[in-house]
Amino acid sequence: MTDQTSFGTARGLLSAHGADLLRGDDGAVITSVETYALAVPLKRPIADSTAAMAHWTVPVVEVRTADGRVGTGISGVHCAPELLSDVILSYYADALLDTSSEDILGTWKRLYWLPTHWIGRAGVVHMALAMVDIALWDLAAQRAGMPLWRLLGGTQESVEAYNTDGGWLNLSDSELVRELTSLVDHGWSRVKIKVGRSDWREDARRVRAVRKALGDDVTLMCDANQRWDLSTANQIMPVLEEAAMDWVEEPFHADDLQAHTRLQSSTRLDVAAGESIYSYHQFASFMAADAIRVVQADVTRVGGVTEFLQVAAYAAARGLRLAPHAGDMMQVHQHLVGTVLSEVPPLVEFIPWTQEAFVERSVVREGLMERPQGPGASTAIEPAARVRWQIPAVGSARTL
Repeated sequence: MTDQTSFGTARGLLSAHGADLLRGDDGAVITSVETYALAVPLKRPIADSTAAMAHWTVPVVEVRTADGRVGTGISGVHCAPELLSDVILSYYADALLDTSSEDILGTWKRLYWLPTHWIGRAGVVHMALAMVDIALWDLAAQRAGMPLWRLLGGTQESVEAYNTDGGWLNLSDSELVRELTSLVDHGWSRVKIKVGRSDWREDARRVRAVRKALGDDVTLMCDANQRWDLSTANQIMPVLEEAAMDWVEEPFHADDLQAHTRLQSSTRLDVAAGESIYSYHQFASFMAADAIRVVQADVTRVGGVTEFLQVAAYAAARGLRLAPHAGDMMQVHQHLVGTVLSEVPPLVEFIPWTQEAFVERSVVREGLMERPQGPGASTAIEPAARVRWQIPAVGSARTL
Protein backbone atom coordinates (compact mmCIF):
# COMPACT_ATOMS: atom_id res chain seq x y z
CA MET A 1 0.00 0.00 0.00
CA THR A 2 1.34 3.44 -0.95
CA ASP A 3 2.10 5.85 1.89
CA GLN A 4 0.12 9.01 1.22
CA THR A 5 1.36 10.94 4.25
CA SER A 6 4.19 12.70 2.42
CA PHE A 7 2.59 13.44 -0.93
CA GLY A 8 4.54 16.62 -1.57
CA THR A 9 7.92 15.22 -0.54
CA ALA A 10 7.79 11.80 -2.22
CA ARG A 11 11.08 10.72 -3.72
CA GLY A 12 11.99 7.92 -6.06
CA LEU A 13 14.50 5.16 -5.47
CA LEU A 14 16.88 6.86 -7.92
CA SER A 15 16.73 10.22 -6.08
CA ALA A 16 18.93 10.29 -3.00
CA HIS A 17 17.72 12.23 0.02
CA GLY A 18 19.51 15.52 0.54
CA ALA A 19 20.72 14.45 3.98
CA ASP A 20 22.64 11.58 2.35
CA LEU A 21 24.64 13.87 0.06
CA LEU A 22 28.02 15.52 0.60
CA ARG A 23 27.49 19.25 1.04
CA GLY A 24 30.99 20.45 0.15
CA ASP A 25 31.51 24.20 0.56
CA ASP A 26 29.16 25.38 3.30
CA GLY A 27 28.66 28.69 1.49
CA ALA A 28 27.18 26.92 -1.52
CA VAL A 29 24.46 25.16 0.47
CA ILE A 30 20.94 26.06 -0.70
CA THR A 31 18.98 27.85 2.03
CA SER A 32 15.85 29.00 0.21
CA VAL A 33 13.89 28.57 -3.00
CA GLU A 34 11.48 31.28 -4.15
CA THR A 35 9.25 31.45 -7.21
CA TYR A 36 7.21 34.21 -8.84
CA ALA A 37 6.21 35.28 -12.36
CA LEU A 38 6.13 38.44 -14.44
CA ALA A 39 3.61 39.38 -17.13
CA VAL A 40 5.64 41.67 -19.38
CA PRO A 41 3.42 43.69 -21.76
CA LEU A 42 4.23 43.70 -25.46
CA LYS A 43 4.51 46.96 -27.36
CA ARG A 44 1.80 45.69 -29.69
CA PRO A 45 -0.37 42.54 -29.84
CA ILE A 46 1.11 39.74 -31.95
CA ALA A 47 -0.08 36.40 -33.31
CA ASP A 48 1.23 33.31 -35.02
CA SER A 49 -0.80 30.37 -36.32
CA THR A 50 -1.52 29.01 -32.83
CA ALA A 51 -1.62 31.90 -30.35
CA ALA A 52 -2.34 35.60 -29.95
CA MET A 53 -0.59 37.53 -27.18
CA ALA A 54 -0.51 40.94 -25.56
CA HIS A 55 2.18 40.02 -22.99
CA TRP A 56 4.90 37.44 -22.41
CA THR A 57 4.98 35.58 -19.12
CA VAL A 58 8.33 35.01 -17.39
CA PRO A 59 8.25 32.44 -14.56
CA VAL A 60 11.19 32.93 -12.18
CA VAL A 61 12.93 30.84 -9.52
CA GLU A 62 15.52 32.33 -7.17
CA VAL A 63 17.82 29.88 -5.40
CA ARG A 64 19.65 31.41 -2.43
CA THR A 65 22.76 29.98 -0.83
CA ALA A 66 24.34 30.34 2.59
CA ASP A 67 26.96 32.79 1.31
CA GLY A 68 24.22 35.24 0.29
CA ARG A 69 24.29 34.64 -3.44
CA VAL A 70 21.11 34.33 -5.49
CA GLY A 71 20.90 32.21 -8.63
CA THR A 72 18.03 33.04 -10.96
CA GLY A 73 16.34 30.63 -13.33
CA ILE A 74 13.72 31.68 -15.85
CA SER A 75 11.29 30.30 -18.38
CA GLY A 76 8.90 31.77 -20.93
CA VAL A 77 5.26 30.76 -21.41
CA HIS A 78 1.97 31.91 -22.90
CA CYS A 79 0.03 31.00 -19.77
CA ALA A 80 -0.11 29.02 -16.49
CA PRO A 81 3.14 30.09 -14.75
CA GLU A 82 1.61 28.82 -11.50
CA LEU A 83 2.07 25.25 -12.72
CA LEU A 84 5.84 25.62 -12.95
CA SER A 85 5.88 27.32 -9.56
CA ASP A 86 3.87 24.48 -8.01
CA VAL A 87 6.28 21.84 -9.33
CA ILE A 88 9.29 23.68 -7.93
CA LEU A 89 7.80 24.45 -4.51
CA SER A 90 5.82 21.26 -3.93
CA TYR A 91 8.22 18.68 -5.37
CA TYR A 92 11.67 20.12 -6.07
CA ALA A 93 12.25 22.38 -3.06
CA ASP A 94 12.61 19.53 -0.56
CA ALA A 95 15.22 17.93 -2.81
CA LEU A 96 17.12 21.23 -3.06
CA LEU A 97 17.17 22.71 0.43
CA ASP A 98 20.28 21.93 2.48
CA THR A 99 22.10 20.47 -0.55
CA SER A 100 25.04 21.89 -2.50
CA SER A 101 24.30 24.25 -5.37
CA GLU A 102 27.63 23.17 -6.87
CA ASP A 103 26.38 19.62 -7.52
CA ILE A 104 24.65 20.61 -10.76
CA LEU A 105 24.59 17.30 -12.61
CA GLY A 106 23.79 15.36 -9.46
CA THR A 107 20.91 17.71 -8.70
CA TRP A 108 19.63 17.41 -12.27
CA LYS A 109 19.51 13.62 -11.97
CA ARG A 110 17.85 13.71 -8.55
CA LEU A 111 15.11 16.07 -9.69
CA TYR A 112 14.59 14.26 -12.99
CA TRP A 113 14.06 10.91 -11.26
CA LEU A 114 11.63 12.15 -8.66
CA PRO A 115 8.15 10.56 -8.97
CA THR A 116 7.19 13.61 -11.08
CA HIS A 117 9.17 11.90 -13.87
CA TRP A 118 6.20 9.59 -14.35
CA ILE A 119 3.93 12.51 -15.28
CA GLY A 120 6.36 15.02 -16.71
CA ARG A 121 9.22 13.92 -18.96
CA ALA A 122 8.14 16.89 -21.11
CA GLY A 123 6.12 20.03 -20.59
CA VAL A 124 5.62 21.71 -17.23
CA VAL A 125 7.64 19.36 -15.01
CA HIS A 126 10.63 19.35 -17.34
CA MET A 127 10.46 23.13 -17.81
CA ALA A 128 10.50 23.53 -14.01
CA LEU A 129 13.66 21.39 -13.96
CA ALA A 130 15.15 23.72 -16.59
CA MET A 131 14.46 26.76 -14.39
CA VAL A 132 16.27 25.21 -11.43
CA ASP A 133 19.18 24.07 -13.59
CA ILE A 134 19.60 27.57 -15.06
CA ALA A 135 19.61 29.02 -11.54
CA LEU A 136 22.38 26.61 -10.47
CA TRP A 137 24.51 27.48 -13.50
CA ASP A 138 23.91 31.17 -12.77
CA LEU A 139 25.26 30.56 -9.26
CA ALA A 140 28.25 28.63 -10.60
CA ALA A 141 29.23 31.49 -12.92
CA GLN A 142 28.78 34.02 -10.13
CA ARG A 143 31.00 32.00 -7.81
CA ALA A 144 33.60 31.79 -10.58
CA GLY A 145 33.36 35.58 -11.06
CA MET A 146 32.72 35.36 -14.79
CA PRO A 147 29.91 35.30 -17.35
CA LEU A 148 28.45 31.87 -18.02
CA TRP A 149 29.73 31.74 -21.60
CA ARG A 150 33.30 32.08 -20.34
CA LEU A 151 32.78 29.44 -17.64
CA LEU A 152 31.58 27.09 -20.40
CA GLY A 153 34.67 27.77 -22.51
CA GLY A 154 33.12 30.11 -25.08
CA THR A 155 34.89 32.91 -26.94
CA GLN A 156 34.52 36.69 -26.84
CA GLU A 157 33.50 36.78 -30.51
CA SER A 158 30.13 38.33 -31.38
CA VAL A 159 27.43 35.96 -32.58
CA GLU A 160 25.15 36.55 -35.56
CA ALA A 161 21.50 37.02 -34.61
CA TYR A 162 18.25 36.91 -36.53
CA ASN A 163 15.10 38.87 -35.72
CA THR A 164 11.65 37.32 -35.35
CA ASP A 165 9.84 40.40 -34.06
CA GLY A 166 8.46 41.72 -37.33
CA GLY A 167 6.94 38.85 -39.26
CA TRP A 168 3.78 38.18 -37.27
CA LEU A 169 0.75 36.53 -38.80
CA ASN A 170 -1.73 39.15 -37.57
CA LEU A 171 -0.07 41.83 -39.72
CA SER A 172 -1.60 42.72 -43.07
CA ASP A 173 0.52 42.17 -46.16
CA SER A 174 1.52 45.84 -46.29
CA GLU A 175 2.24 45.96 -42.54
CA LEU A 176 4.35 42.82 -42.83
CA VAL A 177 6.46 44.29 -45.61
CA ARG A 178 6.82 47.59 -43.75
CA GLU A 179 7.88 45.90 -40.49
CA LEU A 180 10.49 43.68 -42.12
CA THR A 181 11.82 46.48 -44.30
CA SER A 182 12.28 48.58 -41.17
CA LEU A 183 14.26 45.78 -39.51
CA VAL A 184 16.55 45.53 -42.53
CA ASP A 185 16.98 49.31 -42.57
CA HIS A 186 18.10 49.06 -38.94
CA GLY A 187 20.88 46.62 -39.79
CA TRP A 188 19.23 43.20 -39.65
CA SER A 189 20.29 40.85 -42.44
CA ARG A 190 18.34 37.82 -41.14
CA VAL A 191 14.59 37.96 -40.45
CA LYS A 192 11.82 35.42 -39.95
CA ILE A 193 8.15 35.50 -40.89
CA LYS A 194 5.21 33.48 -39.65
CA VAL A 195 3.17 31.28 -41.96
CA GLY A 196 0.45 28.73 -41.28
CA ARG A 197 -2.76 30.44 -42.38
CA SER A 198 -5.75 28.23 -43.13
CA ASP A 199 -5.22 28.75 -46.87
CA TRP A 200 -1.62 28.11 -47.88
CA ARG A 201 -2.10 30.41 -50.87
CA GLU A 202 -2.23 33.37 -48.50
CA ASP A 203 1.12 32.31 -47.06
CA ALA A 204 2.51 32.00 -50.59
CA ARG A 205 1.35 35.50 -51.48
CA ARG A 206 2.92 37.00 -48.34
CA VAL A 207 6.22 35.15 -48.85
CA ARG A 208 6.50 36.40 -52.42
CA ALA A 209 5.70 39.97 -51.35
CA VAL A 210 8.34 39.92 -48.62
CA ARG A 211 11.05 38.47 -50.84
CA LYS A 212 10.31 41.04 -53.55
CA ALA A 213 10.49 43.91 -51.04
CA LEU A 214 13.65 42.75 -49.25
CA GLY A 215 15.63 41.62 -52.26
CA ASP A 216 17.95 38.65 -52.53
CA ASP A 217 20.61 39.74 -50.04
CA VAL A 218 18.45 39.33 -46.91
CA THR A 219 18.26 35.88 -45.35
CA LEU A 220 14.63 34.88 -44.83
CA MET A 221 13.19 32.08 -42.68
CA CYS A 222 9.57 31.00 -42.10
CA ASP A 223 7.77 29.34 -39.20
CA ALA A 224 4.49 27.40 -39.52
CA ASN A 225 4.12 26.63 -35.80
CA GLN A 226 3.04 23.02 -36.51
CA ARG A 227 0.00 23.96 -38.62
CA TRP A 228 0.65 22.01 -41.83
CA ASP A 229 0.17 18.45 -42.94
CA LEU A 230 2.30 16.81 -45.63
CA SER A 231 -0.14 17.71 -48.40
CA THR A 232 -0.09 21.40 -47.50
CA ALA A 233 3.68 21.43 -47.09
CA ASN A 234 4.17 19.82 -50.49
CA GLN A 235 1.93 22.42 -52.13
CA ILE A 236 3.69 25.45 -50.69
CA MET A 237 7.24 24.11 -50.80
CA PRO A 238 7.93 25.21 -54.43
CA VAL A 239 7.07 28.79 -53.41
CA LEU A 240 9.37 28.62 -50.39
CA GLU A 241 12.17 27.18 -52.51
CA GLU A 242 11.65 29.92 -55.10
CA ALA A 243 11.92 32.50 -52.28
CA ALA A 244 15.19 30.86 -51.13
CA MET A 245 14.02 30.32 -47.56
CA ASP A 246 16.92 29.59 -45.24
CA TRP A 247 14.74 27.15 -43.32
CA VAL A 248 11.17 25.96 -42.82
CA GLU A 249 10.40 25.82 -39.10
CA GLU A 250 7.96 23.52 -37.29
CA PRO A 251 5.98 22.51 -40.38
CA PHE A 252 4.19 19.64 -38.60
CA HIS A 253 3.11 18.45 -35.17
CA ALA A 254 6.25 18.37 -33.05
CA ASP A 255 5.99 14.60 -32.40
CA ASP A 256 5.55 13.60 -36.05
CA LEU A 257 9.02 12.29 -36.81
CA GLN A 258 7.93 10.59 -40.03
CA ALA A 259 6.44 13.73 -41.59
CA HIS A 260 9.55 15.77 -40.81
CA THR A 261 11.76 13.02 -42.28
CA ARG A 262 9.71 12.78 -45.47
CA LEU A 263 9.72 16.54 -46.00
CA GLN A 264 13.44 16.90 -45.32
CA SER A 265 14.20 14.15 -47.85
CA SER A 266 12.10 15.85 -50.53
CA THR A 267 13.35 19.46 -50.35
CA ARG A 268 16.66 21.24 -50.71
CA LEU A 269 15.62 23.63 -47.93
CA ASP A 270 16.51 22.89 -44.33
CA VAL A 271 13.76 21.78 -41.96
CA ALA A 272 14.00 23.29 -38.47
CA ALA A 273 12.40 22.19 -35.19
CA GLY A 274 13.00 22.13 -31.46
CA GLU A 275 10.72 24.66 -29.82
CA SER A 276 8.44 21.82 -28.74
CA ILE A 277 11.05 19.09 -28.29
CA TYR A 278 11.86 18.59 -24.63
CA SER A 279 14.68 16.06 -24.33
CA TYR A 280 18.07 15.06 -25.63
CA HIS A 281 16.64 11.66 -26.50
CA GLN A 282 13.93 13.09 -28.75
CA PHE A 283 16.39 15.46 -30.43
CA ALA A 284 18.74 12.53 -31.01
CA SER A 285 15.93 10.60 -32.72
CA PHE A 286 15.14 13.51 -35.04
CA MET A 287 18.79 14.07 -35.90
CA ALA A 288 19.52 10.39 -36.46
CA ALA A 289 16.56 10.17 -38.87
CA ASP A 290 17.75 13.25 -40.80
CA ALA A 291 14.36 14.79 -40.00
CA ILE A 292 15.82 18.23 -39.22
CA ARG A 293 18.96 20.10 -40.16
CA VAL A 294 18.42 23.16 -37.97
CA VAL A 295 18.34 22.19 -34.29
CA GLN A 296 16.32 24.69 -32.27
CA ALA A 297 16.91 23.46 -28.75
CA ASP A 298 15.51 25.86 -26.14
CA VAL A 299 17.20 25.96 -22.74
CA THR A 300 13.80 26.58 -21.12
CA ARG A 301 12.20 23.51 -22.77
CA VAL A 302 14.96 20.93 -22.50
CA GLY A 303 16.26 20.44 -18.98
CA GLY A 304 18.20 23.68 -18.70
CA VAL A 305 21.84 24.36 -19.49
CA THR A 306 22.87 20.80 -18.63
CA GLU A 307 20.69 19.12 -21.25
CA PHE A 308 21.07 21.94 -23.79
CA LEU A 309 24.82 21.34 -23.92
CA GLN A 310 24.23 17.67 -24.58
CA VAL A 311 21.91 18.47 -27.50
CA ALA A 312 24.36 21.05 -28.84
CA ALA A 313 27.27 18.61 -28.78
CA TYR A 314 25.25 15.96 -30.61
CA ALA A 315 24.18 18.47 -33.27
CA ALA A 316 27.75 19.67 -33.73
CA ALA A 317 29.01 16.11 -34.12
CA ARG A 318 26.53 15.61 -36.97
CA GLY A 319 27.43 18.90 -38.69
CA LEU A 320 23.99 20.42 -38.08
CA ARG A 321 23.10 24.02 -37.39
CA LEU A 322 22.18 25.04 -33.85
CA ALA A 323 19.81 28.01 -33.67
CA PRO A 324 18.05 28.06 -30.28
CA HIS A 325 14.38 28.95 -29.99
CA ALA A 326 14.18 32.02 -27.75
CA GLY A 327 11.71 31.09 -25.03
CA ASP A 328 14.09 32.98 -22.75
CA MET A 329 14.15 35.97 -25.13
CA MET A 330 17.89 35.29 -25.61
CA GLN A 331 18.96 36.02 -22.01
CA VAL A 332 20.51 32.59 -21.42
CA HIS A 333 21.10 31.54 -25.01
CA GLN A 334 23.46 34.47 -25.56
CA HIS A 335 25.79 32.58 -23.22
CA LEU A 336 25.23 29.10 -24.67
CA VAL A 337 25.62 29.46 -28.44
CA GLY A 338 29.15 28.94 -29.65
CA THR A 339 30.35 27.08 -26.55
CA VAL A 340 30.48 23.67 -28.25
CA LEU A 341 33.18 22.93 -30.83
CA SER A 342 31.50 22.99 -34.25
CA GLU A 343 32.29 23.79 -37.86
CA VAL A 344 28.89 25.50 -38.17
CA PRO A 345 28.78 29.20 -37.14
CA PRO A 346 26.51 29.87 -34.13
CA LEU A 347 23.23 31.71 -34.56
CA VAL A 348 20.85 33.15 -31.97
CA GLU A 349 17.23 34.33 -32.15
CA PHE A 350 16.46 37.85 -30.99
CA ILE A 351 13.04 38.87 -29.68
CA PRO A 352 13.27 42.01 -27.49
CA TRP A 353 10.05 41.64 -25.49
CA THR A 354 11.50 41.21 -22.00
CA GLN A 355 14.68 43.28 -22.06
CA GLU A 356 13.44 45.71 -19.40
CA ALA A 357 12.81 42.82 -16.99
CA PHE A 358 16.52 42.03 -16.54
CA VAL A 359 19.38 43.76 -14.77
CA GLU A 360 21.78 42.89 -17.61
CA ARG A 361 20.19 43.43 -21.01
CA SER A 362 21.25 41.91 -24.30
CA VAL A 363 23.32 44.00 -26.67
CA VAL A 364 22.80 43.55 -30.41
CA ARG A 365 24.31 45.92 -32.96
CA GLU A 366 23.91 45.58 -36.72
CA GLY A 367 22.59 42.05 -36.28
CA LEU A 368 25.52 40.92 -34.12
CA MET A 369 25.05 39.92 -30.49
CA GLU A 370 27.80 40.98 -28.11
CA ARG A 371 28.75 38.64 -25.30
CA PRO A 372 27.54 39.69 -21.81
CA GLN A 373 30.31 40.71 -19.42
CA GLY A 374 28.72 40.44 -15.97
CA PRO A 375 29.21 37.33 -13.82
CA GLY A 376 26.36 34.83 -14.07
CA ALA A 377 23.79 33.89 -16.69
CA SER A 378 22.23 37.37 -17.21
CA THR A 379 19.00 36.17 -15.57
CA ALA A 380 18.79 38.46 -12.53
CA ILE A 381 15.46 40.28 -12.50
CA GLU A 382 15.37 44.07 -12.32
CA PRO A 383 13.69 44.92 -8.97
CA ALA A 384 11.55 47.64 -10.58
CA ALA A 385 10.31 45.12 -13.15
CA ARG A 386 9.15 42.82 -10.39
CA VAL A 387 7.23 45.67 -8.77
CA ARG A 388 5.58 46.61 -12.08
CA TRP A 389 4.80 43.23 -13.57
CA GLN A 390 4.68 40.52 -10.90
CA ILE A 391 1.55 38.38 -11.20
CA PRO A 392 -0.42 38.28 -7.92
CA ALA A 393 -0.89 34.93 -6.18
CA VAL A 394 1.73 33.12 -8.28
CA GLY A 395 4.68 31.72 -6.34
CA SER A 396 5.96 31.59 -2.80
CA ALA A 397 9.13 30.65 -0.93
CA ARG A 398 10.52 27.66 0.91
CA THR A 399 13.38 28.04 3.38
CA LEU A 400 15.46 25.90 5.70
